[in-house]
Amino acid sequence: MSAEQTFADKFLAEAAEIVARLDRASLEKAARMIGELRASGGRLFILGVGGSAANASHAVNDFRKIAGIEAYAPTDNVSELTARTNDEGWATIFEAWLKTSKLQAHDAVLVFSVGGGDVERNVSPNLVAALKLAKAVGSKIIGVVGRDGGYTARVADVCVLIPVVNPVHVTPHSEAFQAVVWHLLVSHPAVKVEQTKWESTAGTQ
Repeated sequence: MSAEQTFADKFLAEAAEIVARLDRASLEKAARMIGELRASGGRLFILGVGGSAANASHAVNDFRKIAGIEAYAPTDNVSELTARTNDEGWATIFEAWLKTSKLQAHDAVLVFSVGGGDVERNVSPNLVAALKLAKAVGSKIIGVVGRDGGYTARVADVCVLIPVVNPVHVTPHSEAFQAVVWHLLVSHPAVKVEQTKWESTAGTQ
């Protein structure tokens, strides 16, 4: 970093490079898939751990309110989440939740993750178990992931990979761009059905 370039300069330059390198075809495919999901009456289950779980909660709101899609995040129910973790183990919390929700072929699973799940390294094994269930029942899988995408990238029907432009900032950029991607999706003409509040009030002040 030069004396003239601040950390903010560098971080934002990395973000700009990520925007430039995001795969447009994957974004468009994800939007079409979500639009088709709504048309078929399918449900959208959004999975994430840590910061990605918080993103999942926000995204559920947007897909329900703006896109008119029945959407859920298992991490929104902390009682069930902790009960399953305590009684059955961390690795199966999402799989068991999806089984109780009767995940079906016309539903879809959307994964927000930095690494995408890796059983061998014991990183987010709960995502891997959930996606194995989704594959078994024939549900569509959409991933928004960083690094190499892990298990999610290998099995997803469409995966939006957040490019790594600086290995030191993989997590913050991956989690930040999960928000960019889902906001793009709910704003896409193939997905959006309701106007957002502030845009609907434009010109009324």
